[in-house]
Amino acid sequence: MNGDRVRYLKINENKNGEYILYWMQESQRTKYNFSLNKAIEIANSSQLPLYVVFNYIEYPEVQKRHYDFMFQGLRDVKNNLKEKGISFIFLTGNLEENIIKVSKNAKIVVWDKAYLKFQREAKKRISNKISSTIIEVEGNVTVPVEVISSKEEYSARTLRIKYKKVKDRFLIEFKDIEYLKFEIKNKKIEKLDVSKMYILEEKEVVNNDFLGGEIEARKKLDYFIKENLKFYLDKGPDNERASKLSPYLNFGQISPLEIWIEIEKIEDMIEQKESFLEELTVRRELAINFVYYNKNYDNWYGVTYNWAYETLENHLQDARKYIYSSKELENAETHDIYWNTCQNEMVKIGYMDSYMRMYWCKKILEWSQTPKEAYQIALFLNNKYFYDGRDPSSYAGVAWCFGKHDRAWKEREIFGKVRYMNSDGLKRKFKMQKYIEKYTK
Repeated sequence: MNGDRVRYLKINENKNGEYILYWMQESQRTKYNFSLNKAIEIANSSQLPLYVVFNYIEYPEVQKRHYDFMFQGLRDVKNNLKEKGISFIFLTGNLEENIIKVSKNAKIVVWDKAYLKFQREAKKRISNKISSTIIEVEGNVTVPVEVISSKEEYSARTLRIKYKKVKDRFLIEFKDIEYLKFEIKNKKIEKLDVSKMYILEEKEVVNNDFLGGEIEARKKLDYFIKENLKFYLDKGPDNERASKLSPYLNFGQISPLEIWIEIEKIEDMIEQKESFLEELTVRRELAINFVYYNKNYDNWYGVTYNWAYETLENHLQDARKYIYSSKELENAETHDIYWNTCQNEMVKIGYMDSYMRMYWCKKILEWSQTPKEAYQIALFLNNKYFYDGRDPSSYAGVAWCFGKHDRAWKEREIFGKVRYMNSDGLKRKFKMQKYIEKYTK
């Protein structure tokens, strides 16, 4: 394992340590899991049993389908760990209290590196109350965020330059470490497991489109490579040629490194590969750079640049032909058939083509009283319905619609110099009637 992925947050010998603990939260998988590999390595060298713990958290914005998708993924995790001889402990209730409790008798605690504020803040509080050694492992990026850059990058261009300088050290094959299995002397921790109450034996398709888990993620990847990668440059809402891997990346059910390695094996389709890998690496890790270094990534007063705020402010008094409330937008009650269709798609299946996401958000800006209100509505709906809501790429995607990671364009009403989109582009690029027929109520 590349040493830059591993960080010792605390070194404190716990002489009474009876096991090694891997707190799995952001990397909900057993394949290409750097944290799990590190925990197995430590357990083998310490000759101690390994426990993998996950803590279930409820979020006010999300839907039942998000939890169903996650529980399906954890079913794969539990079964795959069982094959390795590793016990999986599913916890519910207060996150901090639970992790502190199960860490009490752990010699070493390993956990996934997090990027969002609430994740990082929780881990900081927990680390202050744990007496064991704590090791943080970064495995949900192709290159560690701090290796690429020590600051928030302005655009994809500036991050790309830095990314290319270091990527070869990290874009290498992953090797699983075999768990040697050691006798469990204290089974108190196992009595805390409530996974049977949440993880079903059989999976059912969620919202007629997605199944959760690393097994399904790999099927999505294989299907994309075989059937759709060759059409990637022509992907759009009317053909569904996208990979649809973003939900799995969001829940950590597949590693971006695994995706990169499998795509790189392909000898032809050079342009398609380059386009897809640009999205997977530079664009996705620009989003992670954004939420990691910008403490206001989810606050209107901090998501974009001064020029964007100024130009939007200068056009606050511009006449708006249409203004819709948050509820009207959520219910797809606008004059725009294309926008209503993509909103229905979002509500129905929790997914939307990337081009339509841009159009969707730009129109919310156009139809709201103020840019601030538009941003808040867009972020709320994004996090409530999308499988990849509350994800760095989602936060960066919404911010992009307000000028983030973009440049100034020709000035126009309402938008000022912020990039504008209209339905003419949709009709020119795609067969929109086909899309409308699929998702119109």
